[in-house]
Amino acid sequence: MLALLIRHAAVAAQDRIGLRAELPLTETGRAQAQKLAEALRTREIDAIFTSPLRRTMETANAIAGERRLAVILEPALVEVNPGVWENRRFDELAADPSWRLFNAFRSGTRLAGGEMMIEVQARAVAFLEKISHEYRERSVAVVTHADVIRAILCHYVGIPLDLALRVEINPASLTVLQLEEWGARLISLNNT
Repeated sequence: MLALLIRHAAVAAQDRIGLRAELPLTETGRAQAQKLAEALRTREIDAIFTSPLRRTMETANAIAGERRLAVILEPALVEVNPGVWENRRFDELAADPSWRLFNAFRSGTRLAGGEMMIEVQARAVAFLEKISHEYRERSVAVVTHADVIRAILCHYVGIPLDLALRVEINPASLTVLQLEEWGARLISLNNT
C-alpha cells in the first residue's frame, strides 16, 4: 500500500501546541489545500482518511474534490492530546522544564494530563497496519497532523521517537510511505 501522508494546510495559530480546537484553514491554507489537490489530481487514490478535526477535514475535502470518494473520519489520526498545555504558545512553554524534557525525551514523557508520543505512535501505526491489509496494492491519502506523521515515520523508518523533531513536516506537505509485507520504504518526504 502507498500511504500518502498529508499534513493539513495552514491555520492561523501555527505557533501553539495541540490545537485540538476546531480551527478552520486560513485563506492561505485554503489555497495550499487547493494546490495540493491539483498536484494529486493525476495520482490514483482509493480512499481518503482524515483526523476528525476541522482543518484536516477541510484539507481532505479539497483532495476528495471531484474524485467521488467519501472522506473517512479516523480518530486514530487526531492531533496529540497536550493536556494542560492545550493552545499554549511554544514561546510561553520554552522556560518550562517539563516542556524541555518532553522535547528531549518524547518517547517517555507524558504531557501533563495528555498523551505520550509513544501512545500517539501506537494508535497511528496500528491504524496504518490495519488498512495496509485492506488496501494492499492501492494508494490511500491519510490527512493528519505534523507530530502524528513524525511518529509514523519514526516507527517505519527506524528513527528514535526522541529525534522526531529533526524531521520537518510543513503545512499541506506530502510524504509517501510504501507499506508492504516485507516492511516499509520512505518514497518522499515533506513535498510541498
